[in-house]
Amino acid sequence: MLTLAASNGHAVGIALALIFVLGVGAQWLAWKIRVPSILLLLLIGILAGPVARSVLKDTAFLNLALDPNELFGSDVLLAAVGIAVSLILYEGGLTLNFKELRSTWKPVTLLVSVGAIVTWIVAGLSAYYIFDLDRSIAILLGAILIVTGPTVVGPLLNHIRPSGDSGLVLKWEGIVIDPIGVLAAVLVFEVIAAQSSQELAAQAADSSQVQFVLVAIAKTIVAGFGFGLLAAFLLRTVMNRFLVPDYLQNPVSLMLVVGAFTASNEIMPESGLLATTVMGIALGNQKKVDVHHILEFKENLRVLLIGALFIVLSARLEIDQLQQLDWFNVLLYLAVLILIARPAAVFIATIGAGLSLNERMFIAWLAPRGIVAAAAASLFSLGLGTPDADRVVPLTFSVIIGTVAFYGLTAPWAAKMLKIADQNPQGILFVGAPKWARAIALTMHKRGFKVLMIDTNRANVRLARMEGLSAIQDNILTLPDITDLDLRGIGRVFACTPNDEVNTLSLQRFMGYFETSKLYQIHPVKTKKTPDEGQHAERRWRTLFRADADYQGLENSLEHGGVIKATTISDEFTYSSYQTLYGSSIIPLFTVKPSGSIVVWTTDKPADPTSGDTIIAIVNPDELFVGGPFLLDNEDDEDSTATQDISS
Repeated sequence: MLTLAASNGHAVGIALALIFVLGVGAQWLAWKIRVPSILLLLLIGILAGPVARSVLKDTAFLNLALDPNELFGSDVLLAAVGIAVSLILYEGGLTLNFKELRSTWKPVTLLVSVGAIVTWIVAGLSAYYIFDLDRSIAILLGAILIVTGPTVVGPLLNHIRPSGDSGLVLKWEGIVIDPIGVLAAVLVFEVIAAQSSQELAAQAADSSQVQFVLVAIAKTIVAGFGFGLLAAFLLRTVMNRFLVPDYLQNPVSLMLVVGAFTASNEIMPESGLLATTVMGIALGNQKKVDVHHILEFKENLRVLLIGALFIVLSARLEIDQLQQLDWFNVLLYLAVLILIARPAAVFIATIGAGLSLNERMFIAWLAPRGIVAAAAASLFSLGLGTPDADRVVPLTFSVIIGTVAFYGLTAPWAAKMLKIADQNPQGILFVGAPKWARAIALTMHKRGFKVLMIDTNRANVRLARMEGLSAIQDNILTLPDITDLDLRGIGRVFACTPNDEVNTLSLQRFMGYFETSKLYQIHPVKTKKTPDEGQHAERRWRTLFRADADYQGLENSLEHGGVIKATTISDEFTYSSYQTLYGSSIIPLFTVKPSGSIVVWTTDKPADPTSGDTIIAIVNPDELFVGGPFLLDNEDDEDSTATQDISS
């Protein structure tokens, strides 16, 4: 017995390790090869689950195949999935800011109401006729496929970074539509269950069925909003009154999320998702306590949860279920959802909503289904004894895989064609607007790059605005939410204040929104450290330009005759020629590639300009090697003249 228990424990340990290794590893690989992470998670889950179980059957390596039902049991598994999804929606709710709804409340409201109904009708009718499903199952499948979800929309928006209001509309829709879609599916599920019960058959046949639906909706709204707001109020109160130590704030928030989810579900099944979404939105929009550290923790937790959930749910599929699918009909159904259901829902719901045609077209081209659809299908199919109930899960997963693959591959292209893409933004946000930073910003602005400056110094901000630059007078460290800034077109952040600590803290505010590799600070002020200590000192951020280009060094360079010039490298005028011409005092700032992308010079990775590249640098004309054989035809005189006026 002991040996058998040890053997089972060993198998469970291998399975749990596989879930987390494959879940996180798939997301890392997806980032590396630049494909939607959800698609890779689903494919790996299917390979590690049904495919591996089929291939490794009757072999000694069967332990390497995932079988979540055997590992957890259906009841435990689906309960854990529900809690995990509630945490994901809670984290999504924390990111929603009511300020974003000033210009987008109308399209968001219409999409999650009118648009959801249109999607439900088209998805349900087409499922009924294409797959010849039982009518009630077709209606249930249509309700499940209303949802999109932050787990799939969010990563695509982060990759595409659309301009205008389309990104905000899609973000809000993806989070708010999940509990609405689940509510619709719950109502259909309860009606089907009532109709299949002899005890309630008479009730289902008369007007009490309408009353049942209305009561269920009311119970869901009351329970969801009631427990969500109560949990948010409790967490805000205990944090505001310092009743919970810092190290317990994240665990307490988790406790309240799970408590609100469970309590709401006791009142009305699956209303807990609404409760956790409401809790997140309420906390994210209150001003009494800072919840950024909770959001950061939840973002990290979300990565683990998404990876584990998709691996587990896709591994639950069976080869027989996949083989029984008519893939021609599946493709036809996907075409209906993508080309008819989504465009119809968006264009009907956004009539007069204030969106441009291109924005409406882009929103119509982005509706991948995600983890909530997978979890709902897995949950409801088990509780139904009606015909075709076993087809809900494989059909839902085929839609998830198909929509994620299609939108993941085509949405970036569509955004580019519609001219709202911001996939590789080249703009710069300057934290601090001293004289030298304004000179650099103006040079980049004149070359067509977006720049934004933020400074607490009123004089600096006024001078920046007088020079035609976008500038804000505010403290980045006390700004409630950095997304309040217009960061469209901004791809990197330069911390340019004379205070090293402020620079470090400023860049920390942007972690999560920008990759760490896109966060830069000027070289720290020289200290009395020994050369060896300075060499091995740990640098968290990339250091701008070169070692002697600290705050004072840059200021001095422009005060003593330095100007910012743009010079194009060619086969005849090489970078070596450029160095000879301008001497050792040059401070290279950027290399602009022929494609228009910027390479920032840093102390750890100086650029290597090639023919066709344009170098933007601070040079001193007084040190120009005029006796050399080089001509200055490659210089951008207009740029350098305009910038020289600033720095003189």
